[in-house]
Amino acid sequence: MFVDLQQDWAAGVAAGLANDGIARFDQITSRAQLVTLGASLGQVVPHRDSDGDGITTLENRGGVGRRLGFEGFGSGALQPHTDRSGVTDPPALLLVVCGRRGDSGGDCIAIDGSSVYADLAVNEPRAVEAFSQPRTALFGGAAGYLGSVFELAPGGRIRVRYRRDDLVKFSPDVTRWLPTLNEAIDRHALRFPLDPAQGYVLHNHRWLHGRTAFTGVMHRLSLNPHPEFAIPSGFVPADTVVVGR
Repeated sequence: MFVDLQQDWAAGVAAGLANDGIARFDQITSRAQLVTLGASLGQVVPHRDSDGDGITTLENRGGVGRRLGFEGFGSGALQPHTDRSGVTDPPALLLVVCGRRGDSGGDCIAIDGSSVYADLAVNEPRAVEAFSQPRTALFGGAAGYLGSVFELAPGGRIRVRYRRDDLVKFSPDVTRWLPTLNEAIDRHALRFPLDPAQGYVLHNHRWLHGRTAFTGVMHRLSLNPHPEFAIPSGFVPADTVVVGR
């Protein structure tokens, strides 16, 4: 869903998130506009590498961007993942805006977890069962979060938590299904570029994201949405009817 910010501002973005878990937009030409849009959507969640306004700048950071756990804040390629998987309650929304497009790379990659779940439920239901078992994945290292790829959320909804790097350990019963999961993720990957002032926001409990390596500058914010927008967490499994949110 592409939102006209001049007409709809945060309400239009919130509607896209409530329906699809993702929304794209343009016309964010300054850092101040990004902060204003973020504050209109929700409460900013600071990150280890963010500035005082909550924005994290993504650019070439030399060797720092190649350190384990710091790759997301450099300019290298990123495998599909959900943000902050190693904490109990990861921020719900991820907002990304292009500050300066480089000479090469920088395509965004987004994967709807509900599509991956539905794919596996039809083609390999044993994988869904395995990835839904509690305490089968340790995210974020020894002091991280012990959970599962697919987690049951209130109202019968499903939340997604995932990463592909060395900061996750899966139980043997789950490890055997990782190639099946990764193939499904790749089948449902969407890829799109961002020009300066363009951006997207996605629900981190539903959508995975990644990117190709780039030479420009990107800005990002993590948020928890304002309650009045009623943006649900995760997704409803296919053929399930949920009353309320």
